[in-house]
Amino acid sequence: MQHSRDSFYIGGEWVEPSSTDVFELVNPSTEEVIGTVPEGKNDDIDAAVAAARSAFDGGIWPHMARAERAQIMEQFLSSVASREEQIARAVSIQNGMPIGISAQLEGQFAAGVLQYYTELAKAPAEPDIRPSQMGKQTLVERTPLGVVAAIVPWNFPVTLAMNKIAPAMAAGCTVVIKPSPGTILDSYLLAEAADEAGVPPGVLNWVAADREAGAYLVSHPDVDKVAFTGSTGAGRRIAAACGELLRPVTLELGGKSAAILLEDADLGAFLQAVPFASMLNNGQACYNGTRILAPQSRYDEVVEGLAGFVNSLTIGDALDPNTHVGPMASREHRDRVLGYIEKGKGEAKLVAGGGVPASLNRGFFVEPTIFADASNDAVIAREEIFGPVLAVIPYDGEDEAIRIANDSCYGLGGSVFSTDSEHALSVARRVASGTVGINGYMPSLGAPFGGIKASGLGREFGPEAIGAYQNTKSLYVMA
Repeated sequence: MQHSRDSFYIGGEWVEPSSTDVFELVNPSTEEVIGTVPEGKNDDIDAAVAAARSAFDGGIWPHMARAERAQIMEQFLSSVASREEQIARAVSIQNGMPIGISAQLEGQFAAGVLQYYTELAKAPAEPDIRPSQMGKQTLVERTPLGVVAAIVPWNFPVTLAMNKIAPAMAAGCTVVIKPSPGTILDSYLLAEAADEAGVPPGVLNWVAADREAGAYLVSHPDVDKVAFTGSTGAGRRIAAACGELLRPVTLELGGKSAAILLEDADLGAFLQAVPFASMLNNGQACYNGTRILAPQSRYDEVVEGLAGFVNSLTIGDALDPNTHVGPMASREHRDRVLGYIEKGKGEAKLVAGGGVPASLNRGFFVEPTIFADASNDAVIAREEIFGPVLAVIPYDGEDEAIRIANDSCYGLGGSVFSTDSEHALSVARRVASGTVGINGYMPSLGAPFGGIKASGLGREFGPEAIGAYQNTKSLYVMA
């Protein structure tokens, strides 16, 4: 099988796994097995953590000057950038992301994340000296936390890994990365890039493993910090484990975001924004605005426009550049999404999609689906489906729109559409969410990204993310 691998990257070396168990990798566009990779066990996790621990406690990485770390990160960036096309293809053949999207968001954007934190690492640290009421002054210093366990999901495996790797490296931490069993090939490409760039042994380590080994990593006694992206259910279990251990944790979890169309919204502009704001990656993005809130006065127009738009999208192989909507990442996930669609048929009016495309006899495909006459109390409006399924909910007046948007256990993303951007901004400020887009949605590298309520704890992106990988120490100078 052309995509098979047989080792892990631990301590700067390609290491033989502790068992013969493997993960089969399946192309969701074709249902073909495309390769196998080793399945990590607790012994492999132990080896990776030990390598990271040694590199932190006895290595040069945490003690390097910022400029020296930045130089190595810059070399890593160059190696990653040279593999952008390979990375994009690897992602698309594993999780079904259309190649046009993976080229942008898993190739270019992931490299952009590393570039952003490399530039921050280049900047000299300014001394933080504060007046003291009881002595001469107080010096506030920030030091690297230590060994980081980075647990990465399958939907954006490269960017979501880099969201953890890059700020952790900039802070001086060492990292053990556990990719999802569904998307592993890309992690080998990142490991090869790190090796080529001369990242010191043990600073970055990759072990693919299942949930049980992931739980072992989270609770490992030599881990100092956990960074997780994934489902809210898994996040709650990780939070409980870290709470018991008093271990710092960052959790970027699920969402059920609302896209609010105000009375004066440009429907054409909204429909152009839907692929990134509401159906990104075949609907497999945590911040997608899958609840569409439309004013009663324009409700039929919005429903008709959405139905026509999704019916015009091309569904097909993720590697075909003409594809707008690829498959779900796995058979199990496709069946889960189809189960929600069946529930929706009993709760709302199906106006587009609703099943498997008749023209495709293989692959884990689901038609882009629109439900009208949906209540915010419906299951399809309350629970994260993680597929190309939108529920259009009517509202009467902006106060009701904001109430509906905020009536959710989640609070990750959202958007507000209006021809008056200042008015849209005033509405967005009333939406209870960690992030909200105005006339579109796309996270910005320079600003914190994350959620409230069941959508998580902590933030990624922006200079603030580096602080999540640092200890803060106050030195009281009395005389």
